[in-house]
Amino acid sequence: MAKTKIDWADAVWNPTTGCSKVSAGCANCYAEREWKRLSANPMTAYFGRKFNDVACHPERLDQPLRWKKPRRIFVNSMSDLFHEDVPDEFIDEVFAVMSDAGQHTFIILTKRPDRMKRYLSPDNPRYTASKVFRLTKEPSGKFDCDLHWPLINVWLGVSVENQEAADERIPLLLQTPAEVRFISAEPLLSEINISRYLKWPICKHWGQDGNPRDYGKYHWEKQALVGEGWTGLDLVITGGESGPKARPMHPDWVRSLRDQCQTAGTKFFFKQWGEWIKLPFKALGGSGAIGCWSPGRSFSSGEACNESVYPGTINMKRVGKKVAGRLIDGRTWDELPEVQP
Repeated sequence: MAKTKIDWADAVWNPTTGCSKVSAGCANCYAEREWKRLSANPMTAYFGRKFNDVACHPERLDQPLRWKKPRRIFVNSMSDLFHEDVPDEFIDEVFAVMSDAGQHTFIILTKRPDRMKRYLSPDNPRYTASKVFRLTKEPSGKFDCDLHWPLINVWLGVSVENQEAADERIPLLLQTPAEVRFISAEPLLSEINISRYLKWPICKHWGQDGNPRDYGKYHWEKQALVGEGWTGLDLVITGGESGPKARPMHPDWVRSLRDQCQTAGTKFFFKQWGEWIKLPFKALGGSGAIGCWSPGRSFSSGEACNESVYPGTINMKRVGKKVAGRLIDGRTWDELPEVQP
Protein backbone atom coordinates (compact mmCIF):
# COMPACT_ATOMS: atom_id res chain seq x y z
CA MET A 1 0.00 0.00 0.00
CA ALA A 2 1.21 3.53 -0.79
CA LYS A 3 0.91 4.99 2.70
CA THR A 4 0.57 8.73 3.25
CA LYS A 5 1.01 11.31 5.99
CA ILE A 6 -1.98 13.26 4.69
CA ASP A 7 -4.41 13.34 7.63
CA TRP A 8 -7.61 13.01 5.60
CA ALA A 9 -6.42 10.00 3.57
CA ASP A 10 -5.16 6.50 4.32
CA ALA A 11 -3.27 5.95 1.07
CA VAL A 12 -2.29 7.64 -2.19
CA TRP A 13 -2.63 6.28 -5.71
CA ASN A 14 -0.71 7.94 -8.53
CA PRO A 15 -1.90 6.57 -11.90
CA THR A 16 -0.46 9.79 -13.39
CA THR A 17 2.56 11.85 -12.35
CA GLY A 18 3.79 15.30 -13.29
CA CYS A 19 1.99 18.62 -13.40
CA SER A 20 2.28 22.33 -14.24
CA LYS A 21 1.51 25.46 -12.25
CA VAL A 22 -1.69 27.39 -12.81
CA SER A 23 -2.13 29.79 -9.86
CA ALA A 24 -0.65 31.33 -6.70
CA GLY A 25 -1.33 28.20 -4.67
CA CYS A 26 1.15 26.29 -6.87
CA ALA A 27 4.12 28.55 -6.09
CA ASN A 28 5.69 26.26 -3.47
CA CYS A 29 4.22 22.96 -4.68
CA TYR A 30 5.11 20.07 -2.37
CA ALA A 31 4.98 17.60 -5.27
CA GLU A 32 7.59 19.62 -7.14
CA ARG A 33 9.82 19.60 -4.04
CA GLU A 34 9.53 15.82 -3.84
CA TRP A 35 10.16 15.54 -7.57
CA LYS A 36 13.78 16.69 -7.27
CA ARG A 37 14.58 13.77 -5.00
CA LEU A 38 12.53 11.17 -6.88
CA SER A 39 13.78 12.11 -10.34
CA ALA A 40 17.35 11.48 -9.22
CA ASN A 41 16.55 7.88 -8.29
CA PRO A 42 16.89 5.43 -11.24
CA MET A 43 14.60 3.00 -9.42
CA THR A 44 11.55 5.28 -9.69
CA ALA A 45 9.14 6.21 -12.49
CA TYR A 46 10.28 9.82 -12.05
CA PHE A 47 13.89 9.22 -13.03
CA GLY A 48 15.28 11.75 -15.50
CA ARG A 49 11.95 13.55 -15.94
CA LYS A 50 11.08 17.19 -15.40
CA PHE A 51 8.14 18.09 -13.16
CA ASN A 52 6.02 19.30 -16.09
CA ASP A 53 6.55 16.01 -17.94
CA VAL A 54 3.10 14.48 -17.35
CA ALA A 55 2.98 10.71 -17.71
CA CYS A 56 0.29 8.02 -17.37
CA HIS A 57 1.14 4.75 -15.63
CA PRO A 58 -1.11 1.88 -16.81
CA GLU A 59 0.91 -0.51 -14.64
CA ARG A 60 -0.43 1.25 -11.53
CA LEU A 61 -4.10 1.07 -12.45
CA ASP A 62 -4.82 -2.16 -10.60
CA GLN A 63 -3.20 -1.10 -7.30
CA PRO A 64 -6.48 -0.26 -5.48
CA LEU A 65 -7.98 -3.56 -6.62
CA ARG A 66 -5.25 -5.35 -4.67
CA TRP A 67 -5.93 -3.39 -1.47
CA LYS A 68 -8.69 -5.41 0.16
CA LYS A 69 -9.09 -3.39 3.37
CA PRO A 70 -11.35 -0.33 2.81
CA ARG A 71 -9.49 2.96 2.91
CA ARG A 72 -9.69 6.58 1.79
CA ILE A 73 -7.43 6.96 -1.24
CA PHE A 74 -6.10 10.30 -2.47
CA VAL A 75 -5.91 10.06 -6.25
CA ASN A 76 -2.79 11.70 -7.72
CA SER A 77 -0.84 13.34 -4.94
CA MET A 78 1.89 13.90 -7.55
CA SER A 79 -0.30 15.11 -10.41
CA ASP A 80 -3.75 16.30 -11.46
CA LEU A 81 -6.07 13.73 -13.04
CA PHE A 82 -7.68 16.44 -15.18
CA HIS A 83 -4.42 17.93 -16.45
CA GLU A 84 -4.66 18.75 -20.15
CA ASP A 85 -1.93 16.20 -20.95
CA VAL A 86 -3.89 13.26 -19.50
CA PRO A 87 -5.96 11.63 -22.30
CA ASP A 88 -9.68 11.04 -21.82
CA GLU A 89 -9.11 7.37 -22.53
CA PHE A 90 -6.85 7.07 -19.49
CA ILE A 91 -9.31 8.94 -17.26
CA ASP A 92 -11.87 6.35 -18.43
CA GLU A 93 -9.60 3.62 -17.08
CA VAL A 94 -9.17 5.39 -13.74
CA PHE A 95 -12.94 5.73 -13.30
CA ALA A 96 -13.41 2.09 -14.28
CA VAL A 97 -11.02 1.00 -11.53
CA MET A 98 -12.75 3.24 -8.97
CA SER A 99 -16.11 1.71 -9.89
CA ASP A 100 -14.71 -1.80 -9.47
CA ALA A 101 -12.95 -1.00 -6.17
CA GLY A 102 -16.16 -0.15 -4.35
CA GLN A 103 -14.68 -0.98 -0.95
CA HIS A 104 -12.57 2.20 -1.12
CA THR A 105 -13.37 5.91 -1.07
CA PHE A 106 -11.47 7.83 -3.77
CA ILE A 107 -10.70 11.51 -3.24
CA ILE A 108 -9.91 13.51 -6.39
CA LEU A 109 -8.58 17.07 -6.09
CA THR A 110 -8.03 19.34 -9.09
CA LYS A 111 -7.16 22.90 -10.03
CA ARG A 112 -8.79 22.28 -13.41
CA PRO A 113 -12.52 22.05 -12.66
CA ASP A 114 -13.43 23.23 -16.15
CA ARG A 115 -12.08 20.02 -17.68
CA MET A 116 -13.51 17.89 -14.89
CA LYS A 117 -16.94 19.41 -15.53
CA ARG A 118 -16.66 18.82 -19.29
CA TYR A 119 -15.55 15.22 -18.83
CA LEU A 120 -18.41 14.41 -16.45
CA SER A 121 -21.03 16.43 -18.29
CA PRO A 122 -24.23 14.59 -19.32
CA ASP A 123 -23.55 15.98 -22.81
CA ASN A 124 -20.30 14.03 -22.99
CA PRO A 125 -20.82 10.62 -24.69
CA ARG A 126 -18.15 9.13 -22.42
CA TYR A 127 -20.16 10.21 -19.37
CA THR A 128 -23.39 8.85 -20.81
CA ALA A 129 -21.85 5.46 -21.49
CA SER A 130 -20.25 5.30 -18.03
CA LYS A 131 -23.57 6.16 -16.43
CA VAL A 132 -25.13 3.01 -17.84
CA PHE A 133 -22.23 0.56 -18.11
CA ARG A 134 -19.25 -0.40 -16.02
CA LEU A 135 -16.10 -1.01 -18.04
CA THR A 136 -14.79 -4.54 -17.75
CA LYS A 137 -11.72 -6.44 -18.87
CA GLU A 138 -13.76 -9.23 -20.43
CA PRO A 139 -12.78 -9.96 -24.07
CA SER A 140 -16.46 -10.43 -24.89
CA GLY A 141 -17.07 -6.76 -24.21
CA LYS A 142 -19.92 -7.49 -21.80
CA PHE A 143 -20.90 -4.78 -19.36
CA ASP A 144 -22.09 -4.75 -15.78
CA CYS A 145 -25.20 -2.57 -15.55
CA ASP A 146 -25.32 -2.52 -11.75
CA LEU A 147 -23.72 0.92 -11.42
CA HIS A 148 -24.76 3.96 -9.41
CA TRP A 149 -23.78 7.25 -11.04
CA PRO A 150 -22.20 9.45 -9.92
CA LEU A 151 -20.04 6.85 -8.20
CA ILE A 152 -20.89 6.86 -4.49
CA ASN A 153 -17.28 6.12 -3.53
CA VAL A 154 -15.73 9.07 -5.41
CA TRP A 155 -15.36 12.54 -3.88
CA LEU A 156 -14.57 15.46 -6.18
CA GLY A 157 -12.82 18.60 -4.97
CA VAL A 158 -11.04 21.75 -6.07
CA SER A 159 -8.08 23.61 -4.60
CA VAL A 160 -8.81 27.22 -3.63
CA GLU A 161 -6.12 29.41 -2.11
CA ASN A 162 -7.85 32.80 -2.21
CA GLN A 163 -11.20 34.41 -3.02
CA GLU A 164 -10.44 34.66 -6.74
CA ALA A 165 -9.75 30.93 -6.99
CA ALA A 166 -12.83 30.14 -4.89
CA ASP A 167 -15.18 32.19 -7.07
CA GLU A 168 -13.69 30.74 -10.26
CA ARG A 169 -13.47 27.06 -9.31
CA ILE A 170 -16.24 26.29 -6.82
CA PRO A 171 -19.20 27.07 -9.15
CA LEU A 172 -17.71 24.71 -11.75
CA LEU A 173 -17.35 22.00 -9.11
CA LEU A 174 -20.95 22.47 -8.01
CA GLN A 175 -22.12 21.95 -11.59
CA THR A 176 -20.27 18.62 -11.78
CA PRO A 177 -22.05 15.35 -10.87
CA ALA A 178 -20.58 14.00 -7.63
CA GLU A 179 -21.67 12.13 -4.53
CA VAL A 180 -19.44 14.35 -2.33
CA ARG A 181 -18.03 17.75 -3.26
CA PHE A 182 -15.29 19.45 -1.26
CA ILE A 183 -12.65 22.16 -1.37
CA SER A 184 -9.06 22.11 -0.14
CA ALA A 185 -8.09 25.62 0.93
CA GLU A 186 -4.43 24.76 1.40
CA PRO A 187 -2.29 26.73 1.33
CA LEU A 188 -4.77 29.34 2.56
CA LEU A 189 -3.34 32.65 1.33
CA SER A 190 -6.16 35.05 2.18
CA GLU A 191 -9.51 35.26 3.92
CA ILE A 192 -12.22 33.49 1.91
CA ASN A 193 -15.98 33.83 2.09
CA ILE A 194 -17.62 30.64 0.81
CA SER A 195 -20.99 30.92 2.59
CA ARG A 196 -22.95 31.01 -0.64
CA TYR A 197 -21.35 27.74 -1.76
CA LEU A 198 -22.10 25.68 1.35
CA LYS A 199 -24.84 23.07 1.71
CA TRP A 200 -27.29 24.85 3.98
CA PRO A 201 -30.18 23.09 5.72
CA ILE A 202 -33.39 23.17 3.72
CA CYS A 203 -36.36 25.11 5.12
CA LYS A 204 -39.83 24.27 3.83
CA HIS A 205 -42.22 27.04 2.81
CA TRP A 206 -45.63 26.96 1.16
CA GLY A 207 -46.25 28.64 -2.17
CA GLN A 208 -49.34 30.60 -3.12
CA ASP A 209 -50.60 27.55 -5.01
CA GLY A 210 -50.63 25.57 -1.77
CA ASN A 211 -47.69 23.35 -2.77
CA PRO A 212 -44.53 23.05 -0.65
CA ARG A 213 -41.40 24.91 -1.69
CA ASP A 214 -37.94 24.04 -0.33
CA TYR A 215 -35.59 26.96 0.15
CA GLY A 216 -32.21 26.94 1.80
CA LYS A 217 -30.15 29.98 2.71
CA TYR A 218 -28.67 31.62 -0.40
CA HIS A 219 -31.36 29.95 -2.53
CA TRP A 220 -31.43 32.71 -5.15
CA GLU A 221 -27.64 32.82 -5.40
CA LYS A 222 -27.71 29.08 -5.99
CA GLN A 223 -30.01 29.45 -8.98
CA ALA A 224 -27.81 32.19 -10.43
CA LEU A 225 -24.70 30.06 -9.98
CA VAL A 226 -25.72 26.73 -11.37
CA GLY A 227 -29.49 26.50 -11.82
CA GLU A 228 -32.25 24.60 -10.09
CA GLY A 229 -30.18 21.46 -9.51
CA TRP A 230 -27.78 23.29 -7.22
CA THR A 231 -26.31 21.56 -4.19
CA GLY A 232 -23.57 22.91 -1.96
CA LEU A 233 -20.22 21.77 -0.60
CA ASP A 234 -20.11 18.77 1.71
CA LEU A 235 -16.64 19.35 3.14
CA VAL A 236 -14.06 22.10 3.61
CA ILE A 237 -10.42 21.17 4.21
CA THR A 238 -7.95 23.91 5.03
CA GLY A 239 -4.41 24.38 6.28
CA GLY A 240 -1.27 26.46 6.21
CA GLU A 241 1.70 26.05 3.89
CA SER A 242 4.73 23.92 4.74
CA GLY A 243 8.21 23.70 3.27
CA PRO A 244 11.24 25.98 3.11
CA LYS A 245 9.40 28.89 1.43
CA ALA A 246 6.15 28.56 3.37
CA ARG A 247 3.97 31.66 3.57
CA PRO A 248 2.34 32.49 6.93
CA MET A 249 -1.42 32.21 7.42
CA HIS A 250 -3.46 34.65 9.50
CA PRO A 251 -5.28 32.77 12.30
CA ASP A 252 -8.52 34.65 11.61
CA TRP A 253 -8.69 33.25 8.06
CA VAL A 254 -8.95 29.75 9.51
CA ARG A 255 -11.47 30.75 12.17
CA SER A 256 -13.60 32.41 9.52
CA LEU A 257 -13.82 29.20 7.46
CA ARG A 258 -14.54 27.15 10.57
CA ASP A 259 -17.33 29.50 11.62
CA GLN A 260 -18.87 29.55 8.14
CA CYS A 261 -18.94 25.75 8.09
CA GLN A 262 -20.38 25.48 11.59
CA THR A 263 -23.15 27.93 10.76
CA ALA A 264 -24.15 25.96 7.67
CA GLY A 265 -23.58 22.52 9.17
CA THR A 266 -20.81 21.69 6.67
CA LYS A 267 -18.02 19.29 7.61
CA PHE A 268 -14.74 21.06 8.46
CA PHE A 269 -11.25 19.53 8.52
CA PHE A 270 -8.23 21.54 9.66
CA LYS A 271 -5.02 19.90 8.52
CA GLN A 272 -2.23 22.09 9.92
CA TRP A 273 -1.02 25.60 10.75
CA GLY A 274 2.03 25.02 8.56
CA GLU A 275 5.46 26.37 9.39
CA TRP A 276 4.24 29.51 11.22
CA ILE A 277 2.27 29.97 14.41
CA LYS A 278 0.90 32.90 16.38
CA LEU A 279 2.95 33.76 19.47
CA PRO A 280 2.81 36.68 21.91
CA PHE A 281 5.49 39.35 21.56
CA LYS A 282 7.24 38.26 24.75
CA ALA A 283 7.59 34.68 23.48
CA LEU A 284 9.37 35.49 20.20
CA GLY A 285 12.93 34.95 21.44
CA GLY A 286 15.28 32.22 20.25
CA SER A 287 15.96 31.05 16.70
CA GLY A 288 13.43 31.13 13.88
CA ALA A 289 12.06 33.74 11.49
CA ILE A 290 9.50 36.20 12.81
CA GLY A 291 6.91 38.53 11.32
CA CYS A 292 3.69 40.28 12.19
CA TRP A 293 0.27 41.07 10.82
CA SER A 294 -0.79 44.66 11.30
CA PRO A 295 -4.45 45.42 12.10
CA GLY A 296 -4.84 46.09 8.38
CA ARG A 297 -3.81 42.46 7.74
CA SER A 298 -0.59 43.17 5.82
CA PHE A 299 2.29 40.88 6.81
CA SER A 300 5.70 42.35 7.63
CA SER A 301 8.53 39.83 7.58
CA GLY A 302 11.50 40.09 9.92
CA GLU A 303 9.87 42.32 12.52
CA ALA A 304 7.49 42.09 15.46
CA CYS A 305 5.27 44.55 17.28
CA ASN A 306 4.31 44.75 20.93
CA GLU A 307 0.57 44.02 21.11
CA SER A 308 0.17 46.26 24.17
CA VAL A 309 1.53 49.20 22.16
CA TYR A 310 -0.08 48.29 18.82
CA PRO A 311 -3.47 46.66 19.57
CA GLY A 312 -4.65 44.19 16.94
CA THR A 313 -1.14 43.08 15.97
CA ILE A 314 -0.64 39.33 15.38
CA ASN A 315 2.95 38.19 15.84
CA MET A 316 4.08 35.06 14.02
CA LYS A 317 7.13 32.84 14.35
CA ARG A 318 8.42 30.06 12.16
CA VAL A 319 8.61 26.99 14.38
CA GLY A 320 8.03 24.13 11.89
CA LYS A 321 4.78 22.34 11.17
CA LYS A 322 5.26 19.68 13.86
CA VAL A 323 5.53 22.27 16.61
CA ALA A 324 2.84 24.49 15.10
CA GLY A 325 0.42 21.56 15.17
CA ARG A 326 -3.23 21.62 14.16
CA LEU A 327 -5.21 22.92 17.12
CA ILE A 328 -7.70 25.76 16.67
CA ASP A 329 -8.52 27.38 19.99
CA GLY A 330 -7.52 24.23 21.85
CA ARG A 331 -9.15 21.52 19.73
CA THR A 332 -8.70 19.58 16.51
CA TRP A 333 -11.19 19.50 13.63
CA ASP A 334 -11.36 16.16 11.85
CA GLU A 335 -14.85 16.19 10.38
CA LEU A 336 -15.42 14.14 7.22
CA PRO A 337 -18.59 13.06 5.39
CA GLU A 338 -19.82 9.60 6.27
CA VAL A 339 -18.65 7.00 3.77
CA GLN A 340 -21.53 5.35 1.97
CA PRO A 341 -21.64 1.52 2.09
